[in-house]
Amino acid sequence: MKITALLVMKSTASGEFSSSGQADPIVLANATDVSHFGYFQRSAAREFILFVGRTVAKRTPPSQRQSVQHEEYKVHSYNRNGLCALTFMDDHYPVRSAFSLLNKVLDEYQKTFGESWRTIQADVTQPWLYLTEALTKFQDPAEADKLLKIQRDLDETKIILHKTIDSVLARGEKLDSLVEKSSDLSAASQMFYKQAKKTNQCCTVL
Repeated sequence: MKITALLVMKSTASGEFSSSGQADPIVLANATDVSHFGYFQRSAAREFILFVGRTVAKRTPPSQRQSVQHEEYKVHSYNRNGLCALTFMDDHYPVRSAFSLLNKVLDEYQKTFGESWRTIQADVTQPWLYLTEALTKFQDPAEADKLLKIQRDLDETKIILHKTIDSVLARGEKLDSLVEKSSDLSAASQMFYKQAKKTNQCCTVL
């Protein structure tokens, strides 16, 4: 079992819009572990994590939990009134444990930063120590399972499972088009995506 990333975002699915439509989510905290990728793939892997994280967060409505399946990986997302936590995991990590972890991350973020996130207008690049430590600690789902004892609401909340990332996109949207337009992805990462897709190894960072 492997957790590749934990992120906290200010989600525009909360109803905030820019002049050109719905604005992209803003990264408030980000912790990734791409050590299992080849050295020359790690930069692209980090970029794709940000790209997919924004894509999923933007399409996770307030008070909704959802999971996006892609090959052997899952992206879990929980939007709590505009504050959205996401995690990238392999398919063996228990779903209930994953959402227990996301709930804990949101609790800790609000405990630490309060409502200050609402006024943030650009990605935060400074590491949040708690998130970095959580990425290591909760590699063992048994640690996340301990949180279930105090999070009984998970039993009463529906978790939406999407079979592919395409299923969370709006009608007419295509992932290939979003990749081309993304400011998170360098030209090298976009080329990596296209080449990997051709060899049926598309976006293994997801």
